[in-house]
Amino acid sequence: MAKIWVEAYGCSASFADSEMISGLIVNGGHSLAENEKDSDLSVIVTCSVKDVTAHKMVHRIKKLKSNPLVVAGCLPKAEQATVEKFSPNASLLGPNSLGKTLEVIRSTLDGVRKIELADTDVSKIGLPKVRLNPAVGIVEIASGCMSECTFCQTKIVKGDLQSYRVGDIVRQVRHEIEDGCAEVWLTSTDNGCYGFDIGSSLPELVHAVSEIEQNFMMRVGMMNPMYLPRIKGKLLESFGNDKVFKFLHIPVQSGSDKVLKDMKRMHTSKIFYDVNSEFRKRFDRFTIATDIIVGFPTETEEDFVKTIDLINETRPDVVNLSRYSARSGTKASQMDQIDVDTVKQRSKLVFDLAKKISQQRNEEWIGWKGEVLFDEVSDGITKGRNFAYKQVVIDDNVNLGQKVNIKIDGAAPNGLYGSIVS
Repeated sequence: MAKIWVEAYGCSASFADSEMISGLIVNGGHSLAENEKDSDLSVIVTCSVKDVTAHKMVHRIKKLKSNPLVVAGCLPKAEQATVEKFSPNASLLGPNSLGKTLEVIRSTLDGVRKIELADTDVSKIGLPKVRLNPAVGIVEIASGCMSECTFCQTKIVKGDLQSYRVGDIVRQVRHEIEDGCAEVWLTSTDNGCYGFDIGSSLPELVHAVSEIEQNFMMRVGMMNPMYLPRIKGKLLESFGNDKVFKFLHIPVQSGSDKVLKDMKRMHTSKIFYDVNSEFRKRFDRFTIATDIIVGFPTETEEDFVKTIDLINETRPDVVNLSRYSARSGTKASQMDQIDVDTVKQRSKLVFDLAKKISQQRNEEWIGWKGEVLFDEVSDGITKGRNFAYKQVVIDDNVNLGQKVNIKIDGAAPNGLYGSIVS
C-alpha cells in the first residue's frame, strides 16, 4: 500500500487517461496523495504535442525525479531518450498500456525500473476511474487516427485508428451519468474519423448517446476538417438534439491550401469555410473553435495573409494559436525552418486579430437569458457553459452539475459574465 501522486497535462484524452490510472491505483489497494511531497511515488501523464509543452514536461520530470517516478502518456512513447536523459531511473508507461499500471507501480516501488510502451491495452472503455471533476465524465471513443500530418507526433505515439464500439461507449456514458456527471465529453485523437474502421460514424454515435434517457449535456470533441464532407449532413442532424452542445472544434491550421498540402492535412480551406457556414446557418447561435499554426517551414508571407483572411471571413469564436515547433521524428522537422522573429511577428498578428473577434462575438451574447450548466469551480470562481458551450462566470455560489437561469451582463474574449435570474 502506497500513497501515489498523479498529475496530467495536455488534451482531454490525456486527462481521461490520468483518471483511469488513478482508478486502477485505488482499485489496486493504494491511495491517492494530496500533493507530490506527501507521496511514495509520482505518476506524470505527459503531452508532447508542442515544443513548449515538452519543455514543461521535462521541467516537471526533473522536479519529480527525487521520488520513485512513472512517466506515462505521449512523451515517453514519442521521445523515450529525452525522458531517460533527465530521469534515467523513471519507469515508463505508454498511453495504450494502462492495463500495466499496477505492475509498473509495484516494480517501481520495489526499486526496479519497468518499461511498458507497447500497445497492449487499446480499449479504455470500462476501466475504473477517479474523476478530476465530479460533474464531467470524459469518455474516450477511439485511439489513434487516420492522418499523416507532417508536423505531429500523435500518429507516432498512438498509431492507426481503433474505434470502440457504439454500444460499449453508450454503456460507459450511461455509467458516467448514473455516477453523478451532468456533462459528458466524447474525446479521441480525432473524432471526425470515428467509426470508419468498424463500419460506424460519429453521427451514429452522437445520435445513440443522445437517446440515453437521463438529463445531461454532451460535448463532442475535436474533429479534423478532412473527414467532415463525408459525415456533414448526418452530423448536422445529430447536433439538432438539445443534449448536444452547439460547439465544434475543427482545427484548420492554415488558410493556405499550399501549406495544408505540405502539412499533409488532406483538407482544403474551402472545407473549413463550408462547415463554418453550414453549421452557423443551421443553428442560430453556434460556437466554432479552431487551431492555427503560424510559421510552418513552407509558409510564405502570401500564405500567412491567406490565414489572416480566413480568420477575418469565418470569425471563429476561439482560436488556439501555436507557433510552429519542430517535433522529433516528424517530416516537417527535417525542413528548413523560418526565422524566429518572423514567426513571432505573425503570431502576434493572429493573436491580436483572434482576440478582437472573440470579444466581438462574445459581446453579441450580452442581454441573453437562458440555462447555464455549472461544471467548474476554479480558484473560488464558479464557471458554467450555456447551450453553445460559451463559458459563463458568475459571482454566486452554485452546486457543480446544477443548471441555473442566467442573464449575460458582460463579455470578455475568453467568456461571458452573468447573474442569476430570480
